[in-house]
Amino acid sequence: MNVERFSLPLSRPLSTAAGTVDERTGFLVRVTVDGAAGVGEATPLPGWTESLDACETALRGVSDPVAALDNDTLAGAPAARHGVSLAVLDARARAAGRPLYRNLGDDDVDREAVPVNATIGDADPGATADAAARAVDAGFPAVKLKVGARPLSADLDRLEAVRKRCPDVELRADANGAWTPATAERALGALAEMGVAFVEQPLTAANLEGHAALAGGPVGVGLDEGVVEHGVDAVLEADAADVVVCKPMALGGVDRARAAAVRARAAGREAVVTTTIDAAVARAGAVHLAASLPDVPTCGLATGDRLADDLRDDVATAADGAVPVPQGDGSLPLE
Repeated sequence: MNVERFSLPLSRPLSTAAGTVDERTGFLVRVTVDGAAGVGEATPLPGWTESLDACETALRGVSDPVAALDNDTLAGAPAARHGVSLAVLDARARAAGRPLYRNLGDDDVDREAVPVNATIGDADPGATADAAARAVDAGFPAVKLKVGARPLSADLDRLEAVRKRCPDVELRADANGAWTPATAERALGALAEMGVAFVEQPLTAANLEGHAALAGGPVGVGLDEGVVEHGVDAVLEADAADVVVCKPMALGGVDRARAAAVRARAAGREAVVTTTIDAAVARAGAVHLAASLPDVPTCGLATGDRLADDLRDDVATAADGAVPVPQGDGSLPLE
């Protein structure tokens, strides 16, 4: 197994629970399985995965990439496991002569594209509405607003401005755990009147009981940090989410993220796929994951523009509100 470090500048800083990030540093992972080559990506993100040093240590400790996916070699290192898992899955799909999504899925249906949402950061109501209108004009079927950095009244003004400007677009919000239970209850009541589809992580990840009290209403509750912290089974058993948000890098691989999505659907919840602002190889893997799910809803995969530079330039970006699914063998053509 070959491990190669990379570092890519962001087009604008990314705020995380662990601080501000202005570049994405990770590792390309190359393997050979059953005579076929595969490539994966391990790009840790503070607050979501292990540290960069821990990721590298875990990767350098892998002697058998296939066995490492099932033993303790990569325990506690989800980004490292993602890189190894994606490389192995890529190699196996390439050996089978199939696109990765067809090798992951349970059917032989060709899927040419995955619908994606636009994400709009914190801004005043006018600027937020302008950004949403541009997204709708570009064909995005859904718009997700980052909320929680301002008082609730200010965020409601922003959402109302978007709804007035874009009456037909699907609206989502992401609070990143910023609200108290009382604030979240007030927010969901107001958002129901605006027709907001769901809110991601309204409360802290630890608070499954609080999310369970909010779930099941007119405005859905989506969990991403909660799924990473507790696992999808605990989230489902607690009835803490209407939507399970699957981030492959944070969950330890495309295989584990797909398993979480399948379990969520079997339990009557929706599942969407998003990224942790990953580079091209991991984004392609996430697109294949989404494409492997029949009737996949709009996903958070239009994140390539957050990078000022990328690992490769042949990974398609969103066009007309969808990201094309690579149709060659494996995940992406080998370079």
